Amino acid sequence: MTQRVNAEEAISPSNGFWRSLFIGPEVTPPPTDPLHCDAPELRHAEIAAVYTGQRVAGDFYELLRVGPSRMLFVLLDIAGQRADTREILIAVQKTFRTLAPELLAGEDLNETTAMIELCHEMNLTILGGGLRSCPAFMGCYNENLGTVCYANAGHTAGLLRDETGVTLLEATGLPLGLFSHTTQSAATCHLVPGAALLAVSRGIIEAEYVEADGRAAEFGLDGVKQSFQDAAVLSAHDLCLTMLQAARKFMPTTPTQNDLTTLALVRSASPGTA
Repeated sequence: MTQRVNAEEAISPSNGFWRSLFIGPEVTPPPTDPLHCDAPELRHAEIAAVYTGQRVAGDFYELLRVGPSRMLFVLLDIAGQRADTREILIAVQKTFRTLAPELLAGEDLNETTAMIELCHEMNLTILGGGLRSCPAFMGCYNENLGTVCYANAGHTAGLLRDETGVTLLEATGLPLGLFSHTTQSAATCHLVPGAALLAVSRGIIEAEYVEADGRAAEFGLDGVKQSFQDAAVLSAHDLCLTMLQAARKFMPTTPTQNDLTTLALVRSASPGTA
């Protein structure tokens, strides 16, 4: 009998956005999309990323374990429509998957230096397809320390929530894809038990509502921050869905120019809960 998979499961990291909604013994699944990735298992933490709606622009995420205690993630928002950006994204994904393990697999290394070098190589890959702005938020989660070494290349600020409130993880450099010798930098934040890190695409920030008098209001970073602050303690996947639902509730129509994407990393409140 064919197994029915609901729509929410179909876009989860474990199943992949492109997986068919109907998979069974008598049905041959479609070829795996080259941009698909699965969420890695983490110790005392979990990570998830979710797209929603029909993908029309250049949002892309990748989640990759690179060693016994490190996991890398990246959220890109490359300028242009999906048909124009797909091949560039595949090339960037290949660079990321090839170099990240080489740069960050060892135990005795400088994470900041490795992250900067990885940004540089991804930048050159994007430039290989021509000048094209590509904001990127990339992080290396260290399971042993509970830290994230991150580089924010002109991307929407990441958000870190813990018992003290929500902290913005601002840009550490210019967007990728514009200059061959762009100088990047990296910073480190600590996820205490129970903390969560969130990154969202530009489409969520620019979610728009038009008033009856014609005035337009954006969901904005403030809307993201408030929704994140108000969200209950959730799994990483549920947190992604909560943020997407908040943005979709704000705007009355489905966006036609931007993708909506969220990525969340949640550290367990106690070691026994993951």
